[in-house]
Amino acid sequence: MATSTTQVSLDVEPDVPGDDPTTQLTWAVEELRLAESRLSRRRQTSCGPGHSEREAMRFIADRADAGKPATPTEVATHLGLTTPSVSAIIRRLQDGGLISTRQHADDRRSKLLEPSSRNAPDTADALAPAIRAAAAELDPAEAKRLAAFLAHVRDLVDADCRD
Repeated sequence: MATSTTQVSLDVEPDVPGDDPTTQLTWAVEELRLAESRLSRRRQTSCGPGHSEREAMRFIADRADAGKPATPTEVATHLGLTTPSVSAIIRRLQDGGLISTRQHADDRRSKLLEPSSRNAPDTADALAPAIRAAAAELDPAEAKRLAAFLAHVRDLVDADCRD
């Protein structure tokens, strides 16, 4: 998968509509959401880990960080998918060397899932290192404020159209 490594100056006017910073930021987030949607459709047919693989990898990494390795059933529940669908996702993650499995000590029928690398988000998605490099161009205070803003936007998106 080709990933652009072009340096982008963050000190120029954004290439989005609007005369004021709030409108420009709103448009930039909307364009980011559309770009992510287009990327997701491309990945369904041609390259890289899909949305479900990335979400499963994140869940597995988060559980490992908490000292509680995930099980396939927990991944299925988290993703809202069937166990057979998750089995295929787990197989793809294993085949890609992104996760390892071991037998559950208390339940021999169950597997425990763990990331193969502590840099799992970077290895699960070829785009992550380019995003990390772009983030490194921000000063730490900017990065922290932008991360908080994006986390808030994520929460808004996650809450939309929920029952």
